[in-house]
Amino acid sequence: MSDYPHLLSPITLGGPSGLRLRNRVVMGSMHTGLEDSARDLPALAAYFAERARGGVGLIVTGGYAPNKRGWLKPLASELTTRLQAMRHREVTGAVHAEGGAIALQVLHAGRYGYHPLSVSASSRKSPITPFRPSALSTKAVDRTATDFAQTVALAVKAEYDAVEVMGSEGYLINQFLAVRTNDRTDAWGGTAEKRMRFPLEVVRRARDLVGADFPIVYRISLLDLVEGGQTWEEVVTLAHLLEEAGVTVLNTGIGWHEARVPTIITQVPPGAWRSATARLKAEVSVPVCASNRINTPELAESILAAGEADLVSMARPLLADPDFVAKAAAGRADEINTCIACNQACLDHVFENKKASCLVNPRACRETTLVLGPTKRAGTVAVVGAGPAGLSAAVSAAERGLAVTLFEKSDSLGGQFRLAMQVPGKEDFRETLRYYTRRLEVLGVEVRLGTVATAPDLTAYDEVVVATGVVGRVPDLEGIDHDKVVSYADVLSGAVVPGKRVAVIGAGGIGVDVSHFLTHDPADTLDDWMAHWGVGDPSLHPGGLTERKPRTPVREVTLLQRKTTPIGIGLGKTSGWAHRAVLKQSGITQVSGATYTRVDDAGLHYTLDGVDHVLDVDHVVLCAGQESVRCVYDDLVAHAEPAPGHELGVHLIGGADVAAELDAKRAIEQGTRVAAGL
Repeated sequence: MSDYPHLLSPITLGGPSGLRLRNRVVMGSMHTGLEDSARDLPALAAYFAERARGGVGLIVTGGYAPNKRGWLKPLASELTTRLQAMRHREVTGAVHAEGGAIALQVLHAGRYGYHPLSVSASSRKSPITPFRPSALSTKAVDRTATDFAQTVALAVKAEYDAVEVMGSEGYLINQFLAVRTNDRTDAWGGTAEKRMRFPLEVVRRARDLVGADFPIVYRISLLDLVEGGQTWEEVVTLAHLLEEAGVTVLNTGIGWHEARVPTIITQVPPGAWRSATARLKAEVSVPVCASNRINTPELAESILAAGEADLVSMARPLLADPDFVAKAAAGRADEINTCIACNQACLDHVFENKKASCLVNPRACRETTLVLGPTKRAGTVAVVGAGPAGLSAAVSAAERGLAVTLFEKSDSLGGQFRLAMQVPGKEDFRETLRYYTRRLEVLGVEVRLGTVATAPDLTAYDEVVVATGVVGRVPDLEGIDHDKVVSYADVLSGAVVPGKRVAVIGAGGIGVDVSHFLTHDPADTLDDWMAHWGVGDPSLHPGGLTERKPRTPVREVTLLQRKTTPIGIGLGKTSGWAHRAVLKQSGITQVSGATYTRVDDAGLHYTLDGVDHVLDVDHVVLCAGQESVRCVYDDLVAHAEPAPGHELGVHLIGGADVAAELDAKRAIEQGTRVAAGL
C-alpha cells in the first residue's frame, strides 16, 4: 500500500477519452532560460526527460509568448511558427519516451515585458519594469486573443499533450481582469463582464481550433494581492464562464509579481494557500490544481485527501529532486531532496537574466553539462567538513561509485545550515540535512563525527576535499571580550539567550536573519502571518488585500552596519524585499554608516555622522563577516608526503575557499562539480 494513495492515483483530464495522467503531481511552469533559444532545446529536453523519468504526472513548460509583443524580454521564448513547433518535438518526444505527459504554457507578459514593445490593457506602467506599455487598440486585443489560440494549435502540432493558458501572476490576461490595470471603456473593459471577455475569447478560440478533447488548463488568479485586484465574486464568475468556454482544468495562482505580499519564498508557511484553492474547488465542477509552497508528498497528499484539490502543482520541488515522485512511490520519501524555497538559484537567476538552477540540486537545468557518471577507476576520497559543501561533495562522489570517508570535528552534520534552520521561515533548511544524512547512509559513506582530521591522516587517500567552512570574524573593537558580546552562532544555536535589548553588528544576510530571529514571536500562527502581511478574506477585500496587523517584536533590536548603503540591498532579488519588509514590520532600528568605538557596561558605543552614541543593550551580537578555516588544506599542500608512487589530489571548496557572505548555493555547486571531476 502506498503512503500517498491520493497523490499517486491516476486521473483523466477531459473525460473518458481525455489525457490520462499516471498520478496527480503536476510539475508547475517555471521559466528557466532554456526556452529562449533553439540551441538550448536539447538541454531543455534532457531537463524535462529527467523529471518524466522520475515519475511526474504532467509537466508544464515555461511560458511561450503568442507574439513578439508578448515576450518576457527581447528575443525571449515564443511559439508562433510551424518550424518552431516541429523543433519542439525534440522536447515532447523526450518526455513521451519516459512515459510522461507535457503541456505548453502560453504566456503574454503584457506590461511585465522587459522590452520597449510591451503592451497591455492600458498604458499604466508596471512598478517592476522600466518600460511603459502601449495600450492595445480594440482590434489589437482581438488579434491577440487569436494569437493565443493559434499558439495553442501549434502546441498540438508540436505534440504537446495539453496547454496551459497563463491567466494569473499579473501577466496580460490578469491585467485585463483587474481595474488596477484596465481602464478601458470599449468592449474589453469598463465592467467586470467586459474585463472577462479577453480570457474567455482566448479559451473559446483555442477550443474551436483544437477540438473538444484536447486539454486546456487555465491558470486562474485566486488572490491578486494588489490594490485594485479582482473581487472573489469576480473570480468565481470567471471560473464558471471558463468552464462553459471549454477549460479542462483550473490551475491556481496566488499574487501578482508586483504584489508586496510574499507568496512562495521560504518565509511563507508551507500550504499557506490551500484554503483558497479549496474555496474555488467548492464552486466548480472541473478539476482544480493546488499550487504555491507545497514541497513534500505528505503535504500534497493531505490537500488531496481533504478534497481541497484534484491535482497538486510543484515547480521548484521538481527542480530540487527530479525523482520526487518515484521516491515517494517506492517508499523512499526520506530520500527526497526537498525544495527549501530560497529562490537563490531559480527565480533570482531568471530575474538576473541567467539560466535557472537549484541551490540544493545544482544539476538542475545542467543535466547535459554537470554529469555525475560512474567513475572510470576505483578510488578513495576523504572529505573534511560536513557543512553544505562537504556534504554535497561526499554524496556526489559516492554516487559516482567512489569510496568516501567524511570527517567532521563536531558531533553533528550540517555546519552553518544547522544555524540557518533556526531562523524563522527557514525551518525547511533542516530538510536538506535530513536528505544528506539519509543519502550518506544509503550510499554507505563512512562518517566520522567528532573527529579532527590532520594532514597525516589524509595522505593515504587518493583525493582529499577540504570543506572546513568558516568561523565568524571577530572585529578589532575595544571591549570585544565583554560579557555582553556574543557571536551569531551562540545566539542561533541557543547557547546564549539574549536579553530584551540587543544590538546586531553587521547587516548582511546573517545580520538580517539574526534580527528576525531575535524579534520573532514563536507563538505566531498561519493566521498571524496572514494578518501581518495584510492577507484577508477575498469575499470582503478585493484581491484578498487588507490592512496589515502590526507585529509585536519580542525584543528591541538595533541593526548596525559600517556601510552607508541601505540595509539589505544585497539580499536576493526576488526575496530581499520581503526580508527588508520584516525588519520594518518588526520595528528594528536600522543604522548605516556606523563606526563602532567600544563595548562596556554602558553598552555599544558608536559614532554616526560625527556624533557619538551609546546603545544601552543587554547584548551585542557579532555578525561581522566570516573567515575561512583552511589549516588542514595549507598543511596538506605544504607538508603532506604521500606514499611513494601515490599522487594526492587536494581540493578546497565552500567557505574554506571563499569566506564571503555565507553562500550555500556556491558551496553545494562547488562540492558537486569537484566530485564530478574526480
